[in-house]
Amino acid sequence: MRQPSPTLLILAAGLGSRYGSLKQFESMGPGGETLLDYSIFDASRAGFDRVVLVVQPELDRQIESDLRRRFHGKINIDFVIQNLHDLPNGSRLPAGRTRPWGTLHAVLAARHAIHAPFAVINGDDFYGPQAYKHVAEFFCQPAVTETGRHRYCMVGYRLDHTLSAHGGVNRGICIHEGGFLKGVEEHVRIVRDDNGRCRGFTLDDVLVDLPGQALASMNFWGFTPAIFDHMQTHFAEFFARRGHTSDAECYIPGVVDRLVRDQQADCHVLQTQDHWFGVTYASDRSQSVAALATLSQTGIYPTPLWAAFQTDT
Repeated sequence: MRQPSPTLLILAAGLGSRYGSLKQFESMGPGGETLLDYSIFDASRAGFDRVVLVVQPELDRQIESDLRRRFHGKINIDFVIQNLHDLPNGSRLPAGRTRPWGTLHAVLAARHAIHAPFAVINGDDFYGPQAYKHVAEFFCQPAVTETGRHRYCMVGYRLDHTLSAHGGVNRGICIHEGGFLKGVEEHVRIVRDDNGRCRGFTLDDVLVDLPGQALASMNFWGFTPAIFDHMQTHFAEFFARRGHTSDAECYIPGVVDRLVRDQQADCHVLQTQDHWFGVTYASDRSQSVAALATLSQTGIYPTPLWAAFQTDT
């Protein structure tokens, strides 16, 4: 039976605290394109036929209208709200809580809107075309193994392809074997030192050297809708433990680690040689602009980006 075309789920609800603005909607490409444009363009070329954007309730309706008009005739686009009050079993929002509950909660915001295999990405990151092709090809395979495990995937990037020249970054370093994810170890404040070595801190605040070729998770995942039930259970347990705090967040790797450990799912690691880049810091913007210009000059992308998708509608 033919698999349905995949959906791209873009997490775009967060306001970049270090960057200081809604960087997802800033023009950075040579034709005025945003990072969202490149993500959606690459996904469309790889065979994705729908985009769902997770946005904050306060998103300017003019931005939503502009995005709908921008992609009209190119790809189907829908919006869902990440609502702070979307909590398990009618739980109440704890006093003082003002920020979203993390990436897993953001994915759950789309649970009623997605009915096909889907990829999850950050709205303020550039992943490169290869990642979308790898995930689209992965979705052509059976969604469940012969032993009944769900088959999910993630895209891994070389750590030294994901660093910022303007400050430390947080990355999940992948533990993998035989092409399968075994775990993700979070590291923070990772930088490349004057000798070219990658160094960062464990969550116990221990400084460690990290291999530049280590695979880093950049929050590019491939799931089927079967993941939603597991995510709801995981988030409910998280909320029971930590929902009283004002800043705790629930992340995607937690539920993936659990499913892998309990042998309910396999998570395939898809490696790409593309360079990730983004705008963690305001100073990263100029490098992103230069990188996109180079990709256009070398023919990886047309300018304007959507020239091949122009319609009369």
